[in-house]
Amino acid sequence: MKTIAKRLITAVAVASLMVGAAHAHRAWFVPSSTVVSGDNAWVTIDGAVSNNLFFPDHRPMQIDAISITAPDGSSVKPANAMVGQYRTTFDLKLDQKGTYRIAQANSGLNASYKEGAETKRWRGTMAEYVAQGIDKKPGVQLTVSSRRVETFVTNGAPSEVKLTGKGLELSGAHPNDLYSGEEVTFKLTDNGKPAANVEITLIQGGDRYREEAGEVKLKTGADGSFKMKAANAGMYWLEAEARGTTTMEGKTLNSSSTYVAVLEVLPG
Repeated sequence: MKTIAKRLITAVAVASLMVGAAHAHRAWFVPSSTVVSGDNAWVTIDGAVSNNLFFPDHRPMQIDAISITAPDGSSVKPANAMVGQYRTTFDLKLDQKGTYRIAQANSGLNASYKEGAETKRWRGTMAEYVAQGIDKKPGVQLTVSSRRVETFVTNGAPSEVKLTGKGLELSGAHPNDLYSGEEVTFKLTDNGKPAANVEITLIQGGDRYREEAGEVKLKTGADGSFKMKAANAGMYWLEAEARGTTTMEGKTLNSSSTYVAVLEVLPG
């Protein structure tokens, strides 16, 4: 009876945790290795949106939206791609020496407005916004949004990761040169400018097996920089979100930028 009771208590506890985590869907890419070497080097990459890090249990990442940038800036196509029920898997051959950037990035215009007691949501281009009369809707609020989810893989020595100047991006310390117990300094930029006072969440993978997620809260300074020090080796999920205003076609709009990176911290 005691064993059955314990199992019931455990089941209820797990269920409550799942309910609490249901809203916390997190997007990620995880490579089989972040640092390799050789002239015939390959890695396999999983991409998913899940409740727990890094266990695919919700939906796969869209393969058509994934971009891979080689060290020389050229684009590389994923190989042997497969989209499953819960995750997308593909291979990447690292023909060049240096750092590859694997990302899914998108941007667009989002609007919300009222029709009676109901809140309507819209997404499209500025031309469509005007042509469809969305700009005339009562209480309309227009936001320029951007989102980037990425990870990095290096063949041989790390090379510079060049920024696109679009949305939130990470620079400073090299993402494939991180070790437990060592403090590094990163920098966040938003559309190429320092992203000041941005809150950052850092979580080590494997939270499925912990009672506490172990979130670490960080914040950028006036120059967009922040310090990070991981106590343990492993894969980490980093997320940042910046809100503000921007100008487009002479209009001042709200802006929202989200950034996610999966980083491997090696034993120090």
